[in-house]
Amino acid sequence: MKKMLINLLIVALTGSATSSAGVRVVASTSDLKSITEYIGGDHVSVKAIVSGKSNPHFVEVLPSYMVMVARADLYLSIGLDLDYWAKPIIDGSRNGRLVIVDCSEGIEVMERPTVKVDASMGDVHPQGNPHYWLDPENGLVIARNIERALSRVDPSYSADYRKALESFEQELNLKISVWRRESEYLKDLEIVGYHNSWPYFARAFEVRVVGFVEPRPGIEPTPSHTAELIELVKARAIKLIIKEPYYSDRTPGVIARATGVKVVDLPLSVGGTKQAADYFSLFETILVSLRSIMEDAQ
Repeated sequence: MKKMLINLLIVALTGSATSSAGVRVVASTSDLKSITEYIGGDHVSVKAIVSGKSNPHFVEVLPSYMVMVARADLYLSIGLDLDYWAKPIIDGSRNGRLVIVDCSEGIEVMERPTVKVDASMGDVHPQGNPHYWLDPENGLVIARNIERALSRVDPSYSADYRKALESFEQELNLKISVWRRESEYLKDLEIVGYHNSWPYFARAFEVRVVGFVEPRPGIEPTPSHTAELIELVKARAIKLIIKEPYYSDRTPGVIARATGVKVVDLPLSVGGTKQAADYFSLFETILVSLRSIMEDAQ
């Protein structure tokens, strides 16, 4: 009965849709939404399932998401198994005309497992680390995938999408050069992360992530691992723990009180803080936060 009611709701709401909204896009995350809004401009209407303040690994499959996708022309997936929850949403939408795009296409994926992945390893992604948008150069790959997708579903405005892509590439390339010049202070900085979200950012800005609050990805901190991490922080004089806002402060606080290390919340995605309002300001927010905390630590 519940499934029947969901299907009736989808039919009723999709039947009321009009064509005036342009290309309707649903994106798994706010980062894909932000880049799509830049490329698509007034020709697109974009919604994201995961906000920047939520953990993208865990999403409850809701009927409202199925309705959202049922009305869409295009679905943009992060891929690499991060948004594994998107499949039941897409299947439940019963949208036979939906174009689905994996935005990880063309990404140089980091940390691909070389052994068979099982539950004992924690939340390890079999296809590699999926947090690739945190290297700004990968933002260019994402934008190209989105431009091709929009041109496919809406060829009448393909020239506009290509022009917007060129503008995006020029602006992002300029900002990358500025960010790298202004972030020299990060080179070879040793930090501890909470979850393994930061390898692409670390590669882009030459930071060294030497440990994690989680003993294994997705596994809650244990007293023994926390004790080991305290010794590591002391031995290597590590100055900084970075964590996503949706993770608990409890264990990082324990480590900070034992060692004097600074703990900073950093947005993982667009909208993670008020300042990280789009894809460009996401990086600016992260870098400003890191500079501020490092200056205070000196």
